[in-house]
Amino acid sequence: MRHRVANRKLGRVTEHRIAMLRNQSTDLIRYERIQTTVARAKELRPFVERLITVAKRSLSAEPGSAHAVNARRLVAQDIADKAVVQKLFTTIAPRYVDRPGGYTRLLRVGRRRGDAAEVAQVELLGSEFDPNAETAAEEEAAEKPKKKSVGGRLREALGGGRRAKADDSARAKASKPARGGARKATTPRKVGGS
Repeated sequence: MRHRVANRKLGRVTEHRIAMLRNQSTDLIRYERIQTTVARAKELRPFVERLITVAKRSLSAEPGSAHAVNARRLVAQDIADKAVVQKLFTTIAPRYVDRPGGYTRLLRVGRRRGDAAEVAQVELLGSEFDPNAETAAEEEAAEKPKKKSVGGRLREALGGGRRAKADDSARAKASKPARGGARKATTPRKVGGS
């Protein structure tokens, strides 16, 4: 019986499990939403919320004080990326100053195609997904003209390039008569054992 056993093992040894939770929490703070299995998501929530709480406690301390520095060091034990730690302390923790807990939301998405594992989406509250924001960013990127490389500029200056060569080869193919008639396309046969 598993009486008073708190955490899931997730089919991993302790070191691997902790590394996985650290990686997922880093991604959750960086992107503010990730998809994973429901069991992993349920283990990730308290892990991330503990980090956010530590970051929140440091906001009440004076900047540069021992309490604020210690909070950053505690968070840095679990999050290796300094940019993510900076984001946690500057943007995410101030968002939840008035909230006593429950900084994440778990939404069940469906089942994974390969093994039918139940998949969930974990997101930080206050970072609601806007599907139009992604399409707007893609449109802006498409509108900007691409910068040409040095080789592209040289080819263009010399009056050549891939397009000119492709046009010449197309003309040459059109002018040559076909030798031997049209060949029937076949799929290759399997070679080897049964």
